Amino acid sequence: MKKVLAVFLAALMLFSLAACGGNTDNDGDDKALITNIVTGTGGNTGTYYAFTTAVGQILGTDDYKFTVQSTGGSQANIEMIEDGDAQFAIVQNDVMNYAYEGTNGFAAPITCFSAIGCVYAEVCQVIATKASGIKTIADLKGKNVAVGDAGSGVYYNATQILAAAGLDIDKDINKTAASFGDSATLLKDGAIDAAFITAGTPTPAVSDLATSTDIVAVDLGEEVINKLMADYPFYAKHEYTSADYDFITDGEASTVAIMATFIATNDMSEEQAYEITKNLWEKQEEIAVSHAKGKEMSKEAAAAAIGNVPLHPGAEKYYKEIGVIA
Repeated sequence: MKKVLAVFLAALMLFSLAACGGNTDNDGDDKALITNIVTGTGGNTGTYYAFTTAVGQILGTDDYKFTVQSTGGSQANIEMIEDGDAQFAIVQNDVMNYAYEGTNGFAAPITCFSAIGCVYAEVCQVIATKASGIKTIADLKGKNVAVGDAGSGVYYNATQILAAAGLDIDKDINKTAASFGDSATLLKDGAIDAAFITAGTPTPAVSDLATSTDIVAVDLGEEVINKLMADYPFYAKHEYTSADYDFITDGEASTVAIMATFIATNDMSEEQAYEITKNLWEKQEEIAVSHAKGKEMSKEAAAAAIGNVPLHPGAEKYYKEIGVIA
């Protein structure tokens, strides 16, 4: 009986080590090279898919390639890594923190991945009609506001931004669940006063809306921004400029942004993650030629907003090497 029990416990231990895509100790050097790096993105008409396809083509080598897959987005990508169906992905940095902590859509913590680096900002935009008179987040009280689809990343952003201004999303506004495109249509028709939109700028739905409707980008204000950044380490300050939209004057408004971030399975060796991270930044100009978002990449900001998710040891080694982190 003792022998049977010992065999059972040994098997259980091996199963535990294999869970979450394999060995979760990402400090080892004995991991095999991943020759086909299955990479989660988003819908095949979205920025995640196009950008990551460009990056994968550039970063692939004779030893390994990136196989890009269209997916349901950040949460789906993380769950694919957990199941061992992907080894690399691009995700929102707020969603990866929710996964790591087991909150906001994640029933339990998922910790079998680590960060390679933040690559470009996805701006938390609050767009209002000029006719509404909305200038601050506090002005949203009692207004008709689109807050993204229920359970979406936008919804969580809206909840947190409103709370930082002392407003309850369920009590202090008349909320509407709507996609970016539907929000733009509702603003144009006067059915809502404002909408939360989290996306890289310029967002086509907003740019198109601005051609037919007088709209403004609501200034979050320093107090709200500072509270958000203190409460949620994945937020970074973003100053709107005319590069975001033609209807904005430089310095007119500020908000926060989350970051599109590359992550990798902890089963990837330090050596391979180091090479991928190094090539990501040393080939930035080449990436920028292939996709406009490459121009927004900043190695100085690569580890600034990863929150509670650790850097992969290979990425950490590179950033220390170039002085980005201590």
